[in-house]
Amino acid sequence: MSTAPAPAPTPATITVGELVARFLEACGVRAAFGVISIHNMPILDAFHRRQQIRFVSARGEAGACNMADACARVTGVLGVCVTSTGTGSGNAAGAMVEALTAGTPLLHLTGQIESEYLDRDLGFIHEHPAQLAMLQSVGKAAFRIRNPETALATLREAARLAFTPPCGPVSIEIPIDIQARTLPLPGDLAPLTPSALAPAQAEVIALADQLAGARRPMLWLGGGARGARSAVERFIRLGWGVVSSVQGRGIVPESHPATLGSFNLLKPAEALYQTCDAMLVVGSRLRSNETLRYKLKLPDALYRIDANALAHNRGYVSRHFVQGDAQLTLDALADALEGRMQIDPALQPDVDQTRRACETQVDATLGPYLALKKTLAERAGPALWWVRDITLSNSMWGNRAPALDHPRAGVHALGGGIGQGLAMAIGTAIADRLHGLGRRTVALVGDGGFMLNVGELACAVQERADLVVLLMNDQRYGVIRNIQDDVYGGRHCYVDLHTPRFEQFCASLGAGYHRLDNPARTDEVLSLALAERGPVVVEIDMQAWGPFAAKFAGPMLKKD
Repeated sequence: MSTAPAPAPTPATITVGELVARFLEACGVRAAFGVISIHNMPILDAFHRRQQIRFVSARGEAGACNMADACARVTGVLGVCVTSTGTGSGNAAGAMVEALTAGTPLLHLTGQIESEYLDRDLGFIHEHPAQLAMLQSVGKAAFRIRNPETALATLREAARLAFTPPCGPVSIEIPIDIQARTLPLPGDLAPLTPSALAPAQAEVIALADQLAGARRPMLWLGGGARGARSAVERFIRLGWGVVSSVQGRGIVPESHPATLGSFNLLKPAEALYQTCDAMLVVGSRLRSNETLRYKLKLPDALYRIDANALAHNRGYVSRHFVQGDAQLTLDALADALEGRMQIDPALQPDVDQTRRACETQVDATLGPYLALKKTLAERAGPALWWVRDITLSNSMWGNRAPALDHPRAGVHALGGGIGQGLAMAIGTAIADRLHGLGRRTVALVGDGGFMLNVGELACAVQERADLVVLLMNDQRYGVIRNIQDDVYGGRHCYVDLHTPRFEQFCASLGAGYHRLDNPARTDEVLSLALAERGPVVVEIDMQAWGPFAAKFAGPMLKKD
């Protein structure tokens, strides 16, 4: 007697919202940041039911995107921000520009109104008629998921693009009815992993032939070289000197005598460059504010390695360009140079001496704030996530000190927008906890920027984020006031700021607080703050401390 075959099991079905959650889990995502709304609830409900991704409820979409950006920067894992449609999505636009500027692999998930009403100009509530175009303008790419069948392919392509150099944020809008639609659970949810771009061997050999005779060569490292530490160390062993952009800090530990750190545009550094007969720029755009608007005098023999072919001859003309991944290309170049170079043994000692001269020059500008710079380095130590907003103190010293020892340890507002430091510190602290990274998060912010996203301090308290905020309070936009002194005849307008009593404000939220009104108490107060858990604000009363010894009035320019 024959037995009929058992019916095939019915495949499990899931919503598109759950597909999003499962895909992000497959990408290694452990935290997502956003604001819940009626147009993203299927996604967030899936997060909640599955309990695999920690969702951080920011107080605004701009802060959420900054948090996701910082989380990705320190972990190297895809950052995730979830917003509502329309105005909610628009609120994240500035933070998207920051992530684009910094080259952060980030996925921005936003809703959209019901499909049947889309693109009909009906004035439907929460509709942004040109949302997709807006998202394309502030990120690397933007997609719309139009049906469940294409959802996984769209997610995979978005994540692939986010990680394809030049990396950047990618948005996906998903109409609310599509989020709730179902599909069979895919058997494979793995993301597409872009392969590192291998250089053309002939181009590497040609570059090696041009560099082999150099006696005093320098490496300039940008953020695109973050993954290339082991290859960079080979060049240091060959005798090369190193300098970094602000985004490339920590690729070589900044205490190493062969590196200038990010003291890249001060006069002693420029003088050193003029003794060098070659400079190889790796993964850096040689940005305007780090090259005196492209007038910093670099060695004539300038060469470049970059994964982005469009980097060739940008800002500075290069004698030879090689397109490729920094680690792969530098390793191949080191192979081709081994045993061929006779580098001046005085180069690295000269680099070390130049760095010390630069540090002395910066220290001489700080006046009483030298105590803060030195004590932070002593008390926080090298195990530090150093997060900075656009503020006077960061321009004076935070972009160069304290010394960083990790290629992801520096997180700063690269695009120049104020008010992002607090949110970035929250994303950094949460990433540190979830990934067990074991570093202390310290943020340097100004009172003006702090007030822009001050509501995120409530998020920090709710999430029990371990971070210390150094709040530099001069009750004004200090850099703008200095520019008004230098350029506008001392006419001060629109720069003075009313700020709250921060002690009372922090107490109302349950955040830690210390007031630092005397440089002599710096060691005492920082020691207390760094020993506490949760968010702690240290308010530095700059009016009590007094002015810096020198005035900073915007990015440095070349003086003839």
